[in-house]
Amino acid sequence: MLIEFSVTNYRSILGKQTLSLVAGVGNDHEQKNVIHCDGNQDRLLRSAAIYGPNAAGKSNLMKAISLLQWLIIHTASSQEGVQISGIVPFLLDKDSTHAPTELNIVFVADDGVKYEYFVSATSQLIYKEWLVAYPNNRPQRWFERELNPVSKKYDWWFGTKFKGDKAEKKVWSEFTRGNALFFSTAIQLNNAQLKPAFNWIVNKLIVLASGVAIDPHLSIDLIKLNQEGKILDYLKAADIGIDGIRIQEDDQQAPNAQGSMRNPLTFSSRTNLSGGFNPPEGLGSLLMSILTDHITNNDSTVHFSLEDESEGTKKLFHLTGGWIKSLEGGATLLVDELESSLHPFISKFLVGLFHSSKNINNAQLVFTTHDTNLLDTNLLRRDQIWFVEKNSNKATELYSLLEYKPRKDEVIERGYLKGRYGAIPFVREF
Repeated sequence: MLIEFSVTNYRSILGKQTLSLVAGVGNDHEQKNVIHCDGNQDRLLRSAAIYGPNAAGKSNLMKAISLLQWLIIHTASSQEGVQISGIVPFLLDKDSTHAPTELNIVFVADDGVKYEYFVSATSQLIYKEWLVAYPNNRPQRWFERELNPVSKKYDWWFGTKFKGDKAEKKVWSEFTRGNALFFSTAIQLNNAQLKPAFNWIVNKLIVLASGVAIDPHLSIDLIKLNQEGKILDYLKAADIGIDGIRIQEDDQQAPNAQGSMRNPLTFSSRTNLSGGFNPPEGLGSLLMSILTDHITNNDSTVHFSLEDESEGTKKLFHLTGGWIKSLEGGATLLVDELESSLHPFISKFLVGLFHSSKNINNAQLVFTTHDTNLLDTNLLRRDQIWFVEKNSNKATELYSLLEYKPRKDEVIERGYLKGRYGAIPFVREF
């Protein structure tokens, strides 16, 4: 479960910005919206919504989490001297241009242990990296490396609780290149102690950053596993008139799940971290190979290609696989622009699933949106609502609704639209 994420000096973000999923002191929706962790003092939120005007930096926060995930998975296999992909500093300040980007994540892995991981890096080098584990809520700093500015070599430190003999630790550190993470390299060299933390980041962090939500592979894989009924339940609940869904059997371009669902990174691995999106190869063919069934007035069946359905239907289909994967596996799902092409009732339905009896595995949802209908205290606690806006330095600032100390009976949507909490565009006369 995600506890906290922080980012410094990345794209529109200059100073350190922190998103926390630690629940506040209130008891609103305590049973539905709050996770009570065994052996962990923190009460965690099942969801968080982030609001703000266009170009304020909401998507960059999602991209920063996706970047951290990408670095952990891929840098161990990068070649010496190759630039680290995706690290883009804040460019509107001369001091930050050459300064490192900093990423920090705190989470509870499937072994029940809380971990905190930090990395500081430019596109050329990793400057600093460390990991702290909290078994039984007691901190253990397992490893730390930092680039010495004089010698241009790394100073290493390994804690007494970090397993491995002196020879193993020497191999792990010597094989860690300047453009690679020790976390990733040690895993590649069969370090077993780091696997629970690594596996959570790989398998339990599903990031649908800007543009990535058009990738339908998780939903397609469910159909290939004969679990199309799960997809259909979502589509029927949304009242979009679809009575069946399947993959056209004679289409050889349909993906093969090979007996298991794809890794959630099917989504985030397709993100071009320089800011664009690499669409899945043959996406049009994939959508053409998915058929939806519609029952006519005389009880006959008409088949449509998913490609011919509405944008909202396609968006819902694309999201459903991630929703099911998260709720069934207890993953943390991050979605940019949730409401795009969806009716407000559908968005509220999707968010509400994370607060419902369907969420038995403590899955979490973090999403950005412009849909003010979701600013509803019957749906969200006040500590689940966040805002972003640009400050006087044209840098992104992230802050919680709680900073404004709203009353329990305050109508949050009305207050937001009136500008009471900031984070709205000031549209000037044209």
